[in-house]
Amino acid sequence: MWEELGISGGTAIIVLIALYFVVKWAVKNGVEEAYQDIARKKKSGDRKEELGLDTEDQ
Repeated sequence: MWEELGISGGTAIIVLIALYFVVKWAVKNGVEEAYQDIARKKKSGDRKEELGLDTEDQ
């Protein structure tokens, strides 16, 4: 199958390993960025403000 694409098996394995690490790195950075955004929101305001609840109604 790989020969039809013009690449050898060893090259295909190297490309797949490199792709694995690139995706792993991207997912890790995305999760860390989302966690920092959530932590920043919690730090900046009250939980009720995050939910959009009005405290005067209670």
